[in-house]
Parts: sequence; C-alpha cells; structure tokens
Amino acid sequence: MRTLLLRRLLEMIPTLVGVSLLAFFIMKMTPGDPVRMMLGPEASPESIQMLREQLGLNRPWYSQYYMYTVEMATGELKSITLPSQSARERILARLPATIELAVAAMFFALLTSILVGVISASRRNSIFDNVSRVGVFIFLAMPSFWLGLELIILFARKLHWFPPAGRGTGSLDSHISHLILPAITLGVGTGASLSRILRSSMLEVLNADYIRTARAKGLRETRVVLKHALKSALIPFTTVAGISAGALLSGSVIVETVFNWPGVGSLLVATIKERDFPVTMGCILLLATVFVVVNSAVDMLYILFDPRIRVEGEKA
Repeated sequence: MRTLLLRRLLEMIPTLVGVSLLAFFIMKMTPGDPVRMMLGPEASPESIQMLREQLGLNRPWYSQYYMYTVEMATGELKSITLPSQSARERILARLPATIELAVAAMFFALLTSILVGVISASRRNSIFDNVSRVGVFIFLAMPSFWLGLELIILFARKLHWFPPAGRGTGSLDSHISHLILPAITLGVGTGASLSRILRSSMLEVLNADYIRTARAKGLRETRVVLKHALKSALIPFTTVAGISAGALLSGSVIVETVFNWPGVGSLLVATIKERDFPVTMGCILLLATVFVVVNSAVDMLYILFDPRIRVEGEKA
C-alpha cells in the first residue's frame, strides 16, 4: 500500500518538471524584451547590458532555468517589474482570491448538478429531463468569457443587481455580491458536466435489483432515490468532482480576467503582458501543481476505497 502511494507521489515529479520546462521555453520564445520594457526605448546599450547581467538573462538557457527553479523554491526569485517584491510574495498575495472563487464555483456546480442529475434520472424522459439535457449541452458548449460578458451586461448593466467587476473590500454582503457572477460563470460548465455523469450513474443504479427490492417493500420513492440510489451513484460522481475541483482552481484565468478578479489567473495574464518571466513561471507552476496534486489525491482515494485497484497496482 505504501509503495503504491509513494509511486503515485513520485510520478508527480516528472510531470511538474515537464510543465516548468514547457512554460520556460514558451516564455523565452514570446516576443518582447523585459529589460527594454523596464528601461524604456531610450535606454543606452550599456544600461541594458548591465541589467541583463543583474537579472541573469545573458546566461545560457539551462543556467537560467536552474536559477529560476532554485530561487523559486527558496523564495528568492524577484519580480522583474516589481523588484521590491519576490515572485512568491506576489503570487501568494493573489492565491486566497483564486481559492475563494474556485470554492464558490465548485459549490454552485455541486448544488446544481446534484439537483438536476437526481431529478432528471428519477423522472426520465419527462419535460424536465428533456429540457435539462438540452440545457446541459448548451452550457457545455458555451465559452466562459462570452457567458461572463453576457452576465455582466444583464445583471450588472441592465438590472444593476450585482457589481460588474472586482472583489469587493467593504461589508460581507458587498463581498458576496462581487463573487456571485464570476462563481456562476466559472462553475456552470462544471455543473453541466457533473449533472450528466450523475444522471447516467443514477439511471444505472435505479435499474439494479436491490432498488427494485426496496420498491417492492413499499418504501417511498423519495427514500429509495435519495437514501439508496443516490448513495451508490455518488461514487463515480465524487471522483469526477474531485478532478473538476482541481481544474476550477487552476483554470480560472479567463474568468478572473473578465471580471477583474484579483487572483492568480489575472496575475498570470498581467505578467505575460509585462514579460515578468519569474512571476509567470511561478503562476504556471502553482496552477499545474494544484491540478496534479488534486488528481493524485483522487487516485489515492480510489486506492484506499477500492481494494481491486490496490491489488492491481501492487501486482503491476
């Protein structure tokens, strides 16, 4: 058991190294010179060369990559555009906002998916089921940036129910009102995907023999659906929900940009524009680490809860 878990943890290392290398080379191939952006177009060649040496940008690529990874791990890597701050400080200052948005979006996705999935499965081929299935495909195909803009136009500009952007710094009510639109935008696609999975799982469970036995005993349909069928149907649903949680936490770049949400995603977009390579690398590594860790945690839970996977993994 311990060997299998250790193997899964060790598999994370090459994944993160590959992501960091890919991000490093993509940033290096991106047009633009951070030194010239910092000093301006009228900077002398001597000052440009001096700053390149200070930042280590005149070294070979492998030396720069090693410098970035070591200094990022130790917290000594400085932001190019804000030399007074380290890259870690800029990223950690934005991390709580991203976690908050991801948690709110996941709550919305779980709430809607469980309601829609359970009702659709228990009332198969009804009007609600047919309408919800069409709606699920629409929300799955809907781009998040377009949905976010439409929600801003409708609820912020026309109805004036919610603020159009920002996180809110006043009361709790103001903070929640700023959170609702980006959370819905980020969570609606995940909710649609999870509702499909839960509906399919519920339909399979509702046709099982023990469900027919429970109905034959005279149990109420609500009790059969919620206590017996839903409990079994939540096993594959929980697995996909765990993976989706990592995707929400690491995939909020577009939504944060649309709503000007001060999280890691919007910081990533800003530092790409500024050619702030250290902070950009840190943001990408953080988001990739979150996604890999959550996926690995889901795999480990499967190993703990399903003895068949544990035995197969030990044999391999």
